[in-house]
Amino acid sequence: MEVIRTVAWMKEKTRAARLEQRIIGLVPTMGALHSGHMVLVERAKRECAPVYSSIFLNPKQFAANEDLSRYPRPLEADVEKLTAAKVDGLFLPDAAEIYPPGFSTYVQVEGLSERLEGRSRAGHFRGVSTVVMKLFEIVQPHCAYFGRKDAQQVRIVQQMTRDMNLDVEIVVCPIVREADGLAMSSRNAYLDAQDRKAATVLVRALRTAEGEISAGVRDALHLQGAMQKVLHGEPRARVDYAEIVDAETFEPVVRVSRRCYAVLAVYIGKTRLIDNLLIEPVGGDLRVEI
Repeated sequence: MEVIRTVAWMKEKTRAARLEQRIIGLVPTMGALHSGHMVLVERAKRECAPVYSSIFLNPKQFAANEDLSRYPRPLEADVEKLTAAKVDGLFLPDAAEIYPPGFSTYVQVEGLSERLEGRSRAGHFRGVSTVVMKLFEIVQPHCAYFGRKDAQQVRIVQQMTRDMNLDVEIVVCPIVREADGLAMSSRNAYLDAQDRKAATVLVRALRTAEGEISAGVRDALHLQGAMQKVLHGEPRARVDYAEIVDAETFEPVVRVSRRCYAVLAVYIGKTRLIDNLLIEPVGGDLRVEI
């Protein structure tokens, strides 16, 4: 696997692939790779050639009070995983390569970026949109692969791609979970043994909502209350939000009758975790994907 550190060389590699009419896949990451990332890589490998992954710990999406300085950086292990997966190349730029001196241009998806995660993490989605736009311009992928765990981020990337007429297919892959149901996340590494056990409260809350929906409940406030009851029953948990929202707008819904998400953001100790449940109408009923 080739490690590519400059924008110029990354552009040269994918320019050559496009001239050969090859289908370029991109799996963008911030590193600290886990099985969820590798599922994205495997999907990309089935559908594209060449496949590139990027590792860039984007400072623009971290607020001053967030965890950039302690975000895990196991680069050697990450390179080993991508090499074993036979990824064609790793785009590994430093911050100055992506944001050179004098950088002053940002991408903002209005509306969607101001809700839920955007409300709790001011400026976060501006940083996400900007770096994803840059990666798309640099790598020029035909397909880019994202996990559904970051549902609002994925929706914002989809909106940006549509609004800016980008020739990229956004491929959304299911959430990958640990054996006990905890959604895989690089931030899980922050959890000590007690917090790790407590963190399963997120999936337990979502499964409670799933059970209520299966029993015929469609009232969003009832479902939110059921999730919050489970979350508040865990003494190590502090709820940021637990809502039922429209899957397109991420606005709250009154009744679950169209494509929606149950979305959670919860602090377990000092670690902030997110998770979601997808609710879709299918043949007059609702299908739930956790």
